[in-house]
This record gives sequence, structure tokens and C-alpha cells, in this order.
Amino acid sequence: MFAHNKRLQYTVRVTESNPGLANLMLEQFGGPQGELAAAMRYFSQHLAEDDPGRRDMLIDIATEELSHLEVIGTIVAMLNKGAKGKLAEGIDSEASMFRDISGGGNDSHVTQVLYGGGPAYTNSGGQLWNAGYIDTIGDPSADLRSNIAAEARAKIIYERLINCTDDPGVREALGFLMTREIAHQQQFEKALYSMQPNFPPGKLTGVPEFTNVYFNMSVGDGDTRGPWNSAPTFDYREATVAVDGGSGMPEVSMTSSELEVVKQAALRQQSNPGVDPVTGAMLGMAGASASSNGSSRNAALADPQAAKTLAQSSADDGKIQK
Repeated sequence: MFAHNKRLQYTVRVTESNPGLANLMLEQFGGPQGELAAAMRYFSQHLAEDDPGRRDMLIDIATEELSHLEVIGTIVAMLNKGAKGKLAEGIDSEASMFRDISGGGNDSHVTQVLYGGGPAYTNSGGQLWNAGYIDTIGDPSADLRSNIAAEARAKIIYERLINCTDDPGVREALGFLMTREIAHQQQFEKALYSMQPNFPPGKLTGVPEFTNVYFNMSVGDGDTRGPWNSAPTFDYREATVAVDGGSGMPEVSMTSSELEVVKQAALRQQSNPGVDPVTGAMLGMAGASASSNGSSRNAALADPQAAKTLAQSSADDGKIQK
């Protein structure tokens, strides 16, 4: 069950209305790196988790993310509050009102007009939140790594939002939310490394002859060596075809009846490299040239291939007229 406490996890103080900043804050409300996406990701993982420790951790963090959604949503609503009142009461002229809610080139008119100043389940560009943001795969070693990356991305977004405002109360609240992303990264890492073994994800091991091979697939200026492609972990190899020792050509087995049908289709659909057909585009270009300056026939006479094409086209026109 869920029980809601009417007090926020962190006190929000907003100095002045700022609908443009409110619009930016939506990135962490309904965006792919936002608090709703995080809460849903960890909630769904908790439901399927069999390990009691990870299950408890996941629902604790999922519930905290809902608390963070409430904090960021409150910031959005408070930043919009002044403009919301003006819009609701219509105290300014139309032009003045529009300038007020779309100043500085922001798109806050979307949240102001469509959603009445409340936080919308969109990102800052107006893209609706969707469940495609949830990338749970059902394997804890894979999901925990994804969670670590998700918290890292969210931290970066909070840093950028902090850099967009000088409101001390907003910066303080965003700093708290950013800090909690760090805490969650550490918690997920602890849970990941408490599983032994935890790599590679899943149950099956890799094919030994390729597991620790680095293929240099992009050759030229910028080739760089480092621990990601060097001994003792990796065998560095230049790119080659058919590393399995085969021909490198696709092979498929079919029944005799399937093979016969495939051959018939290939024969019917094959191209003839020995012809140079006149296309609609060629006819269109010839017609445009003739209508513009009347010189297409002279140009054709100077070009044997063009003359052949023009003659064929004229012959075809004569047949049509008859």
C-alpha cells in the first residue's frame, strides 16, 4: 500500500514567478530522465524481484522517486503561479499576456494555456511521457547497470537546470534532488557488486575465442590504444572478414520445392544490365528543355545516344496518334 504525507521530502522555496524556467523543469517531471520514469522503472523491477534485499531497496527508491516527482512538480506549479493568475483573470491585454508567458523565446505558453500552469506529463519540449522510457529487461545484473546509468543521466540534467537559474530556493531544492541521484547510484552499485558473479549479464558465458578480442573496425587518423583495447585484458586485432573461419557468405538450406520457387522468383525479377531504358524522368527533362528553348532536338543530334532516345520517343508518339 501507499500512504501519502502532505509535507514534501524537501522544502521548496521559490522567489518569483518564472514560467520559462517552469517549462525547463518539466524535463525532470515528464522527461525520459525524470522522476516519473525512474519511479516506474524501479517499481516494475521490484514487483518481479525475488531477492528480498534488492526487492526492498527497489521499492524504497521507487517511492522516494515519487516524492521527488512531487517536489519537482511543486516547483513547476509555483514558478507558474503568478502567470497562471494573470491568465485566469485576463488582467493584461492579449499582446502583453502573450509576451509575459512566452518571454525569452521559451515555450511556456504550452503549459500555461493547455495545462493551466500545472505540471504536465511532458518533457520541456512538449513530448508526452510514455512507457517506452522504461527499459527494464528482467535480469538484475542488466537492470542494475541500467539504473546506474539512468541516475547518472538524471544528475547531469539537474546540473544543467541548476545552471539555468539564480533563484536560491530553486537551486537548493534542485541540489538536493541531484544529490539523491548520487546516493541511488551508489546503492545500485552496491547491490550489483553484491551479486557474484555479476558479469556478463544473464547465465551464458561468451564464446572464449571472441570474449576478450578488440576489433579495430575504424581505421585511420584517431586510432588510439588504451586499457579498453590492450593487453592484458584484450587481444587487439585488425578487422577481417569471416573471423569464424568460414567463407563469410550467407548460407541457407531449403527443400527442393522451396529452392525451385526461389529460382523462379529470382528469374522473373532479375535486371537486364544490357539495356539502357528511357525513364519518365528522362522524358520529363527532355520535354522541359524543349518547351523552354526549343533546342532539345539540336542537342539530341549532337549526342548519338540522345538522338536515339528522341527518335524512339517520336516513334512512340506517332503510334499513339494513329
